Amino acid sequence: MSLINKEISDFTVQAYQGKEFKTVSKKDVLGKWAVFFFYPADFTFVCPTELEDLQNKYEDFKKAGCEIYSVSTDTHYVHKAWADHSERIAKLQYVMLADPTHALCKDFDVLIAEDGVAERGTFVVNPEGKIVAYEVNSGNVGRNADELFRKLQALQFVALHGDEVCPAKWKPGEETLKPSLDLVGML
Repeated sequence: MSLINKEISDFTVQAYQGKEFKTVSKKDVLGKWAVFFFYPADFTFVCPTELEDLQNKYEDFKKAGCEIYSVSTDTHYVHKAWADHSERIAKLQYVMLADPTHALCKDFDVLIAEDGVAERGTFVVNPEGKIVAYEVNSGNVGRNADELFRKLQALQFVALHGDEVCPAKWKPGEETLKPSLDLVGML
C-alpha cells in the first residue's frame, strides 16, 4: 500500500540537536517542508556517511524552507554519545529524533521488527503533514543528499504550479511539462 498523501500521525519524541535535548512533536513539523531520514542505528558504518552528506547539504534544505529530521530507534542519550565520539556526527546541526518505542518507524512503515531497527527510509512531508515522496533502500546502500534535494525542489515546484510536472532529472529553471487535459487523469 502506498504512503503517498498519508498524513503523518501525531507524535511526541525526544531529540538531540546542537548538544541539547529537546522534545519534538507533529506540531513542530507542520507549516514547513520536512524530510524524515530513517537509518538503522547509531554507531554503525553506512549511517555516518549518509548523515554527514545530509549535513553538507543542510543549508540548502533550510534555504528551501525544509527541516531535516534524522530518525533511528536509539534514544536521545545514544545520539548524544555518538556525537560525543564521532567527528562526523558532532557536525550535525539538524534534529536527531529518538524512536525507541518504534512509534515513528511503525507510522512510516520502516520498522524491521525482528531487529528492532529502521530500514533506510527517506520521506518528504509537505507543510500539511502529508507524505509526498518516499524511498526505502537496502540497509547496505547509502543515499545521496544531492538527489534528495533535487526531489524536494521538484516537489515544491509542483506544489506551487499544479498544472505542470517535472520530467526526469529536472532542476529549477529547466523546462517542465504541461499535460494535456486528456492525459491528466493518467498521471
